[in-house]
Amino acid sequence: MRILMIEDDFRLATMVRAYLSDAGHEVAVADDGARALVHLERQPYELVLLDLMLPDVDGLTLCARIRQISTAPIIMVTARGDVSDRIVGLEMGADDYLPKPFEPRELLARIRAVMRRGAAGTTSPGPARPLLRFGRLEIEPDARAVRVDGEERTLTARQFDILLALARSAGRVLSREALIDQVLADASDSFDRSIDVHVARIRAAIEDDPKHPRRVITVRGAGYLFAASQP
Repeated sequence: MRILMIEDDFRLATMVRAYLSDAGHEVAVADDGARALVHLERQPYELVLLDLMLPDVDGLTLCARIRQISTAPIIMVTARGDVSDRIVGLEMGADDYLPKPFEPRELLARIRAVMRRGAAGTTSPGPARPLLRFGRLEIEPDARAVRVDGEERTLTARQFDILLALARSAGRVLSREALIDQVLADASDSFDRSIDVHVARIRAAIEDDPKHPRRVITVRGAGYLFAASQP
């Protein structure tokens, strides 16, 4: 698959590109944000590796810009280890986070894990899975589409998986641990608490008033409940 690596460390970029190329992937490298956006405008990429420390733009800002023009999964790769950076990255639309230094084998494993999550539901060897309808909200598992009043809403692959898991358990409380087991089982421990961030993004996409949600409801001390009907 085509991967765009946004990294200004020439030595690291060369090493990673060689390793991923040996694994069968086509890797382009952009050493700053401006070049990265040119790459993304010229052709589609199936995954983006994004360093947060770039010479011309903050990686978190660039992450938000990429998400506006591309639905490709984004893995943040950076030496910045602040939990706040990881949370903001998730809020901007990133799908995973890998701290530097890292082993190329771990990066490849993360790429495969993110792509498995994104591919789940895009192919269907059996009968098509039914469209889920909840009033004005529609969730189409096979197309991985979410619509409110017929208008498409944008979610990352991970956010879609969380919403789908909640919707399929409508009326039943799912704990954060249950959601992690279902959706984030192959993610790093550093993302265990990211469920809350993803849920906030889901609410922003599907709720009329995200601050007072009526569809994805927090059950204090227990987890989240998807309301099949709204008051």
